[in-house]
Amino acid sequence: MLYFLISFVSFLILSKSFTSKPFSSGERGIKLGSIGFWGSLSSWLVSRLRKGSTSTRFSFLQFSLDMSLKNNSLVSKGENEEEEVKVSLLDLPDLPLECILEHLSPAELCRVATVCTSLRDRCRSDHLWKKHMERKWGKVFGDAVYRQWKWQVASKTREKISSNQHNQKGIFAFLNGGFLPLLWIKAKSEKGTQSNSSLSEDSIAALYLSLESGKFWFPAQVYNRENGHAGFMLSCYDAQLCYDSRSDTFLARYSPHGRWTTEENIQWDRLRVPPIASSPHALHISDCLDDLRPGDHIEIQWRRNKEFPYGWWYGVIGHLEQCQGHGNHCHCHYSDMVILEFTQYSAGSRWRQTVINRKHHVEKGNEIDGFYGGIRKLHSKEEITRWKNLWPTKIVIHN
Repeated sequence: MLYFLISFVSFLILSKSFTSKPFSSGERGIKLGSIGFWGSLSSWLVSRLRKGSTSTRFSFLQFSLDMSLKNNSLVSKGENEEEEVKVSLLDLPDLPLECILEHLSPAELCRVATVCTSLRDRCRSDHLWKKHMERKWGKVFGDAVYRQWKWQVASKTREKISSNQHNQKGIFAFLNGGFLPLLWIKAKSEKGTQSNSSLSEDSIAALYLSLESGKFWFPAQVYNRENGHAGFMLSCYDAQLCYDSRSDTFLARYSPHGRWTTEENIQWDRLRVPPIASSPHALHISDCLDDLRPGDHIEIQWRRNKEFPYGWWYGVIGHLEQCQGHGNHCHCHYSDMVILEFTQYSAGSRWRQTVINRKHHVEKGNEIDGFYGGIRKLHSKEEITRWKNLWPTKIVIHN
C-alpha cells in the first residue's frame, strides 16, 4: 500500500510539473530537473522499503535534503552560465513526508531536526515519538512512570519560576525604572527564541531522550533481584531504574530499610510494569481467596518485617494434607485453609510451604518467618510462562 502511495504521489507531482503555459529554456531545465528529482526520490523510497532491514532504514543523510540539480545541458545554446537549482524534500506534500518521518529511527529524527525549523517542528511531534516509546519502552513503562515524569517536569517548572522571580526581585532592587522596559523586552525576546529552539520538557521526545541518556530514573519491578540471589529466587521487587544505552542494561536501586542497595547489568527480560498501582509498603486486598484451588498459580506479597517493603513471590496452590484424591475427588476448595507452595525451595525448608485462612486472611507471619500479605491469582498464560522461564536450574536449599 505504501509503495502505491509513494508512486501515486510522485505521479501527481510529475503531472503538476507540466503546464500548458510555455516557459523559457531555463524554466524548462528546472522543470525537467524536478522531474528527475521526484523520480529518483520515488525509486529510492521504494527500494528502501522493499529491503526492510534495520541497516537500510530511511536516512536523510543518505539522500541529500538539498540535492543540487545541474541543468546546464538543458539550457539554450546562447546561455553559457551553469544554473543550479536546489530542491528540498520539504517540497513533498505533507502525507508522503510524514510517511518518511514515521520510518526514521530516533537517532535519525534527532539528526533531521537540526536541518531547519520546519523539519525540527515535524521531527519533535508527539505522534512520531509515541510509536518509538511504545516499541521500546512499552513493556516496562506503566502509568506510574508517566505520573512520575509529569511530576518531575512540574517540579522543574516551579523551580524555574521561583528562580526567575528571585532574579527579578534582585533586578528591581538595583535598577531604576527607566531601564526596566528595555530589559523586559530583551528578556522576553530571548525567552521566545529559546522556547522555539529548545525541546519542550513535557514532550514525549524529551521523555524518550531522558530515558535513553539515563537522566530519568523510573519505577518498575525487577525479577530475581540481586542477580538471582537464593534469598530472592522467583520474586519481584519494586525499584528505581536507570538505563545504560552503552550496554543496553539497567541500574536498579532498591530501598529495603533506610538505605539504598544497587544492582547493575539488569537485562530487559527481568523487568515488568507493576501489576498493581500501589505503594510497595501497602497491603494488597485479596479478591480471589474464595476461588483458589489446587494447581492455581499465584503471586503473594511477602516482607521480612513490617518496616520492609513487600515483594511479590511466585507460588502454586497445593493440596491439604488430609486430601485423599485429585481432580474430581479433591475437596480442598471447600476448606477455609489454603496451602501455598513454593516449590523452588527444597523439601523440608521452612520457606517451602505455608497455610492461610481464606476467610480471614489479611496479613500473617512473624519476625522469624516474615509476613505474608495479599494474593494475586494469575490468569494470564504470559505471566505464568514468564515465571517458569525464571525457574532456577536446581532446587534452592534455603532453611
